[in-house]
Amino acid sequence: MQRWILVALGIFVPTLAMAQGAPRPIVGELFTSEGCSSCPPADAKIAELARTRPDLLLLTFHVTYWNYLGWRDPFSLDVATALQQQYVALGISPEVYTPALIVDGKLDAIGSDGTAVNAAFRRAEATRETSAQIYLQRSGPTINITLSSGSARGSVLLIGYDRLHRTSVGVGENGGRTLTEANIVRSMAVIAVWAGQTLHLSVPLPQGQEVAVLLQQENGPVIGASRLDISGNS
Repeated sequence: MQRWILVALGIFVPTLAMAQGAPRPIVGELFTSEGCSSCPPADAKIAELARTRPDLLLLTFHVTYWNYLGWRDPFSLDVATALQQQYVALGISPEVYTPALIVDGKLDAIGSDGTAVNAAFRRAEATRETSAQIYLQRSGPTINITLSSGSARGSVLLIGYDRLHRTSVGVGENGGRTLTEANIVRSMAVIAVWAGQTLHLSVPLPQGQEVAVLLQQENGPVIGASRLDISGNS
């Protein structure tokens, strides 16, 4: 059992895959909180990149450990905190902190340091690995997922996220501020293990306006990624 496995859902069914010709996006995961005063610049950086860099798949994970200061982040998830702790346990990030950015599951950068963030994405692009292509197609209340055959092994993660939210924070370190946050993760689960074979899955749509599917090795690196807008809006 791989340590990335949290939940095993998934029904294996044949499906028609959507064509994808472009290289897979580089994945950026920002660990942030509305209760952290140093996080808004990092949130703004991610929002800017989400507008200007379609080659990136950006996800903001709102952690729970700032909630004790009096403001409970409405987007905070236990799974976000657990994921960050996993990156620390694997030695990918030096410690649990915010704002922390993990790029492609293998590089750490302070999310509010724009120079470091840009450098991490450049390094990830130069060393991008793709062990399997991932194709996504919505079918009513489900999403059909196909992974091509290839080498290596990894966990298949299904992530639902919202494009943009503005929140008026009442108390805490950001009390009185209105925060704009992009690509907020609303749900995440591991739905299968891929071991090199062509894989077909059909699972319920996750919570969120858009879907991301990641293929991630046990030691952290992302080796496949795709996304799909399920909101009905472009």
